[in-house]
Amino acid sequence: MPKIIDAKVIVTCPGRNFVTLKIITEDGVYGLGDATLNGRELSVASYLQDHVVPCLIGRDAHRIEDIWQYLYKGAYWRRGPVTMSAIAAVDTALWDIKGKLAGLPVYQLLGGASRESVMVYGHANGTSIEDTVAVALDYQRQGYKAIRIQCGVPGMASTYGVSKDKYFYEPADADLPTENVWNTSKYLRIVPELFKAAREVLGWDVHLLHDIHHRLTPIEAGRLGKDLEPYRPFWLEDATPAENQEAFKLIRQHTTTPLAVGEIFNSIHDCRELIENQLIDYIRATVVHAGGISHLRKIANLADLYQVRTGCHGATDLSPVCMAAALHFDLSVPNFGVQEYMRHTPETDAVFPHAYTFADGAMHPGEAPGLGVDIDEELAAQYEYNRAFLPVNRLEDGTMFNW
Repeated sequence: MPKIIDAKVIVTCPGRNFVTLKIITEDGVYGLGDATLNGRELSVASYLQDHVVPCLIGRDAHRIEDIWQYLYKGAYWRRGPVTMSAIAAVDTALWDIKGKLAGLPVYQLLGGASRESVMVYGHANGTSIEDTVAVALDYQRQGYKAIRIQCGVPGMASTYGVSKDKYFYEPADADLPTENVWNTSKYLRIVPELFKAAREVLGWDVHLLHDIHHRLTPIEAGRLGKDLEPYRPFWLEDATPAENQEAFKLIRQHTTTPLAVGEIFNSIHDCRELIENQLIDYIRATVVHAGGISHLRKIANLADLYQVRTGCHGATDLSPVCMAAALHFDLSVPNFGVQEYMRHTPETDAVFPHAYTFADGAMHPGEAPGLGVDIDEELAAQYEYNRAFLPVNRLEDGTMFNW
């Protein structure tokens, strides 16, 4: 049995903060797991270092499912983003170890490939419709088959989800939370114009996606979905806060535009009713925030019964360790839909050298044993943690917005 003899928590900030768990076995084989929770990174680092790592020492690294159940059921206080991100890091690191010991990439341990590669979508955004369409056209020329389009809203100083940089976007942007002002009616007017312009320039052979960022009520989301139907969106993401899963019934009554949700979900219980009642078309839970590869497979299996496909979150707050884990998962599951892909900065890629590749609008995790990602600890130590918060939204009258 490959006994766990040590585990360390590595916090680094090569342009943004990452938390990585490194589990080491007695024969020197180690595995990596991503534990990054954007804007709350040190909470997970402490949870791991103070409460989880001591429980791992001496355990058999091969017993992935048993360790998952131990950490989930044994903590008494179940679920939540901090707990599930910590469990995800352990789970992912153990899959990495198992792959290395077997001499196989993780996707082979998950049943092998269900497809040749993984379709990904890029982020095209700009302050205006024209800027966004120009960036989207650039993505199309690079071979992307799916593109998320977002643009600034006229009359608003800033819009969450719209970056000043067309490739590298980090929403956690300040030492204290930035406050954005929001106007729903202006937003509802601009998005159909954006899709109309995008279709005129990009044509119909590219998938167009849009993220609402939980900023609409169900009936507003239904109206937007109906307005966009002539332009055939691939999906509308996070239309409304999903704590009330019944809200998606109202959206479904008013539009046939596909719906995606779940990047902030932590467990199968957050999405069970949405999936079983077929209120969504894509589930966006991700490896790091939904309990790791083991638990995300359970979510995908449930979704497969109801013809719901996966569309995992893949923003830059997920380290290359998580990106690789997502690609192994994506390649293996039969009901894969699409994978979000926001490329990391050169500094991040240097800290986390990896085997996954991009070509022709798709990615592949590579054939290296395990996840195919490493960490340069000496380089990581040169980038100290830098506190950063995600923005918050207020309506124009100062009311805190419910998103």
